[in-house]
Amino acid sequence: MADRYDLIILGGGPAGYRAAERAAAKGLRTILFEKRALGGVCLNEGCIPSKTLLYSAKLYNYAKGGSSRYGVTCDNARLDHTAVIQRKNRVVKRLTMGVSAALKEAGVTVVGEEAAIAGRVDGGYAVTASDREYTGARLLIATGSAPALPPIEGLAAALESGFALTNREALDLPAVPASITIIGGGVIGLEMASYYRSAGSDVTVVEMLDAIGGPIDRDISRMLLKAYEKKGVKFLLNTAASRFEPGAVEVKSGGAVQSIPCEKTLVCIGRKPVLPSGIESLSLELNKGAIVTDERMLTSALNVWAAGDVNGRSMLAHTAYREAETAVNNMSGQPDAMDYSAIPSVIYTNPEAASCGETLESARAKGIDAIERKVSMLRAGRFVAENDGADGVFKMTLDKDGRILGVSMLGNSASEIIFGASLMIGRETRAADARRIVFPHPTVSEIYRETIF
Repeated sequence: MADRYDLIILGGGPAGYRAAERAAAKGLRTILFEKRALGGVCLNEGCIPSKTLLYSAKLYNYAKGGSSRYGVTCDNARLDHTAVIQRKNRVVKRLTMGVSAALKEAGVTVVGEEAAIAGRVDGGYAVTASDREYTGARLLIATGSAPALPPIEGLAAALESGFALTNREALDLPAVPASITIIGGGVIGLEMASYYRSAGSDVTVVEMLDAIGGPIDRDISRMLLKAYEKKGVKFLLNTAASRFEPGAVEVKSGGAVQSIPCEKTLVCIGRKPVLPSGIESLSLELNKGAIVTDERMLTSALNVWAAGDVNGRSMLAHTAYREAETAVNNMSGQPDAMDYSAIPSVIYTNPEAASCGETLESARAKGIDAIERKVSMLRAGRFVAENDGADGVFKMTLDKDGRILGVSMLGNSASEIIFGASLMIGRETRAADARRIVFPHPTVSEIYRETIF
């Protein structure tokens, strides 16, 4: 006889474990299946590990010369990559143990196996794991995503040999490669370029588009590129990888072809949803391999929800958290709706870049009558005090009625203050109303006030 639950969750990443905690707190008997490690990609091989490495790189950059601007001199500074990786592993272990403890305390049943969807049953759905069946009145699919691997000649062999890497392997290399070619100039590519260049690698970034950073503001993209180039990172824009061979990557730009010798190559051109085994039994509506959901996170099947990367809406951990909460609220009788208009995005390099909502370009492309306000980050005293010799920019997009539609910024502390933009955009705040906000002084957040006034 199958074990019966109120909610079955497939996947233990940000969407899965947040949903499990919330559902259990609401009194739903909940079971969660995770075949790898609790915390998913973000905690184990993405957000947290990469930020741990990047923080070590930032400290090293200061120690080897950057701190002299502040009257602090460090002799013979060096970066111990092995120690960096060991610390990263400790951080990950501590946080995964925290997730496990939180789920246990909430009363969630956790099964460390992959579950396959068996289909509809009387009163709900069934899944199987290790030949055991479990049934539940509701099903939440939160199986995440995996690196998108393009059909490039030689890539499969390069991955098998260890010459080519995905983000998972790049965060766990035992030694710093002398040279690395990064295919993709998005968030993952830039963050790994930042770390490995600081660690001593000769880094080349290959990007198919004419700008780096994906959909970020074009001015900020150009400024970020210049900051990277100043550190020695080489960029090949409007260029695509065409072939992998032992010890080199062949790339094409227009009609020109060149081979880039390197010790390692990292492929990070994006991610694709991972669908659970047996999903075809539910006949769910899909869009380009992602599960289609409405604003309640409900799929095309009754009492089946999907949250996180698997729905392809916004492949960010913080989006997954909110989607999970939205799904659980709705399935427990509390109406809720997901809003994607104010999702912040950050590139955690040095300097940091962050954005939320519309840029002037994206707003006008949607037919919105918009204007832009732009100031230097040097208008914030705290920024000047802590970023000697650095510049940055803060840009705000507003509609004709003065509503704040978007914010983009380049400069350290961007990751910590971008939430203010999310709050203002989500509440459709007008600049005139935002002027009443009292910002603590001195903080970098005062840049909002400097822009609004």
